[in-house]
Amino acid sequence: MEISNTIDETEAVVEQTTSFFSGILQKIQDAIPTVLVAVVIFIIGALLAKLLQKAVKRGMKRSNIDDTAIGFFQSLIRVILYTVLIVICLSILKVPMSSIVAVIGAAGLAIGLALQNSLSNLAGGFIILFSKPFKAGDYIETSGVSGTVESVGILYTRIITPDNKTVYIPNGTISASVISNYTEKKLRRLDLEFSISYESDFDKARNLIRQTINESEIALKEPEPLVRMGRQDDSAIIIFTYVWVDSANYWELRYTLLENVKKQFDANGISIPFPQVDVHNIPQ
Repeated sequence: MEISNTIDETEAVVEQTTSFFSGILQKIQDAIPTVLVAVVIFIIGALLAKLLQKAVKRGMKRSNIDDTAIGFFQSLIRVILYTVLIVICLSILKVPMSSIVAVIGAAGLAIGLALQNSLSNLAGGFIILFSKPFKAGDYIETSGVSGTVESVGILYTRIITPDNKTVYIPNGTISASVISNYTEKKLRRLDLEFSISYESDFDKARNLIRQTINESEIALKEPEPLVRMGRQDDSAIIIFTYVWVDSANYWELRYTLLENVKKQFDANGISIPFPQVDVHNIPQ
């Protein structure tokens, strides 16, 4: 009897286990077509999203919208399209829409609390986009970084420094900082200071500086350059030199004038002093 009961119990357990796994397999088989449809819809939707992004980009370029706005809106549109696509796929998988909305709402609240800085950066991106303190291709200085703006994304602005480093600055930081745009205007004024000793001929030194400026092809003659005595320091006379130049030629003119004025001073006996102190020895 005991052996018979044990056999019956074993058969019952095996039958229940078989029935359980059969039910799971049946559900998986029933779900496979729906999952495949969702996967296909996601792949097609992703391709359509890319095509739509390209179409929007072409439309913006034809509308003469600057590259900064194009990059920002592309990032924003990408996020929106993929969010909609994911919701559609979940609906195909028969996830209740009320559950999707509740999850999105709860996730949005949790993400909003956890990513307050990111939301600040998003708002900063909109501020940069609409106030337009700079655009892609401008050379700016902000938050202690100088470089050429490559793009403005949803959260970060990408800047390429003169030594070819890529720096990502949060949009919120930029929108709350002082921004110096060096290429927004066509012309810039180059400010230089040249030191000569008190024993040197001031008028001769000034004429040499003017001559060097006139010999430069990239130094503008209008507005007229200014070369005047700017300061009398302890050991030197400081000559202020202001020259206007196209923004693209600013650094080339700076280096050229510094080098050529030094050569002219050396060739004409104009000495450039070094700091010195006169010490008077008082006999005891």
